[in-house]
Amino acid sequence: MKILLLSDNHGFVDEGLLKHVDWADEVWHAGDWLNLELHQKITEKGVVIRGVFGNVDGVDVRQFYPEYLSFEVDGLRVFITHIGGKPYKYPEKWMTMAMAYIPHLYICGHSHLLRVERDQKKNWLFINPGAVGLHGFHKVRTAIRFEILQGAVKNIEVIEWKRK
Repeated sequence: MKILLLSDNHGFVDEGLLKHVDWADEVWHAGDWLNLELHQKITEKGVVIRGVFGNVDGVDVRQFYPEYLSFEVDGLRVFITHIGGKPYKYPEKWMTMAMAYIPHLYICGHSHLLRVERDQKKNWLFINPGAVGLHGFHKVRTAIRFEILQGAVKNIEVIEWKRK
């Protein structure tokens, strides 16, 4: 299964992003949509979306997306939230939930900082895809795409665009 992982688009959608949606079987979004434009564009393409709301999202986004998700794909247990910390420094609220679920993959957004790291203490892969939008301090827009094969994350690729 091919996954496109996004976060923090802050209402921004462009063709550069949408061409990667065409590659994916599913799009996962770690919050701060700002509005439902990207949701609508992905839906029009017929691609499955799994996502959470972020701290800047209003009622329109929150009616579609929860605060966190935990699910399994091909034997891979996934946990997604927006403000999820970083390896070795996670919010207690999420640690209680995540440790009860014991994910293989822990995903969050919010920081606008791309990070992919194996957390040896928790024994999970941590991914923050950075920010695909224009709002924020980041100099490069980023997303991640990867495949899930036999319950494992494979072929991780960073996608980068210059900020306009």
